[in-house]
Amino acid sequence: MSLFYKVGTSVLRSLPAEKAHVTTIKLLRKGLGPTAPRRDYSMLAINVGGLSLPNPVGLAAGFDKDCDVPDAMLRAGFGFVECGTVTPKPQAGNPKPRLFRLPEDEAVINRMGFNNKGLDHFAKRLTARQGRPGIVGANLGANKDSENRAADYVTGLVRLWGKADYFTINISSPNTAGLRKLQGADAMEDLLGRLSETRAKLAGDDAAAPMFLKVAPDLDVTEVDRVVEQARTYGLNAIIVSNTTIDRPDSLQSAHASESGGLSGQPLFEKSTKLLSEFYNEAAGKIDLIGVGGISSGEQAYAKIRAGAKAVQLYSALAYQGPQLVTEICDDLIARLRADGFTSIEEAVGTA
Repeated sequence: MSLFYKVGTSVLRSLPAEKAHVTTIKLLRKGLGPTAPRRDYSMLAINVGGLSLPNPVGLAAGFDKDCDVPDAMLRAGFGFVECGTVTPKPQAGNPKPRLFRLPEDEAVINRMGFNNKGLDHFAKRLTARQGRPGIVGANLGANKDSENRAADYVTGLVRLWGKADYFTINISSPNTAGLRKLQGADAMEDLLGRLSETRAKLAGDDAAAPMFLKVAPDLDVTEVDRVVEQARTYGLNAIIVSNTTIDRPDSLQSAHASESGGLSGQPLFEKSTKLLSEFYNEAAGKIDLIGVGGISSGEQAYAKIRAGAKAVQLYSALAYQGPQLVTEICDDLIARLRADGFTSIEEAVGTA
């Protein structure tokens, strides 16, 4: 990591959490982001949910809510970038303060509430980058005041069709009241049924864009088999495990530990990885999995992969370790694959 980015990361950490994030996005838009060094990552190339990834390390939704800097993050070394969450109408989100660092715990709590500029802005940003290399996905959500939340997801799919490389259905954020009810059997049946039908119409005779489902880490393990079956029934291509948690482990030390919202970062690693293993055992290779939650090193990314993930996503760790983390993880994954006698990342999936 260059001195420039070390100093920059230190300065950003001195700012309040949300201001630091807004400043980071502004700097990236001005072209002041890092460029990952060229490496031979052919061992890390993998197909996930119909996407051919140059490496399995992705940027999780929440960092780039309005699709303002996807290319800057691709240049930083991410194998794919997920933007959003985007809702049909712009919305301000929850009252501030709503983003908190927990440095003693290497964690973050947020209750942002899907603050974003809406589908029109998001669509313009995706249109502006068409023809550029790199995989960019859209994480879809519903407006807080929507009278028909399932319809909001359909609206997002239709508006961004042909612009995003894939779509993630986010029904697991804890920061929009009632949203997680869409994870219930009947509500999910209705939602996925509508989305599947809409996607088929949009695709016509062409190949349909991949569609992923993002679930909560607080999901009851007895529901895993049902979620897998519904995802497969309606043709989803992957399940992302998982979003932030509403749990507060007793181990938390930070003064902000009692703030409401979704907890991410290191305290989420064990919980989310255990749930990932449950999904892998149930999926039995019939649907791809993406592991998210508490990843801040190559060791932890490798643990997710060996637990069953074909790719991983991270976000919170960037606030503490800076942009060089992506390259460090990829380099470490290569070393671990070679040490274990694997010739590709695919071979390591589920070996735990």
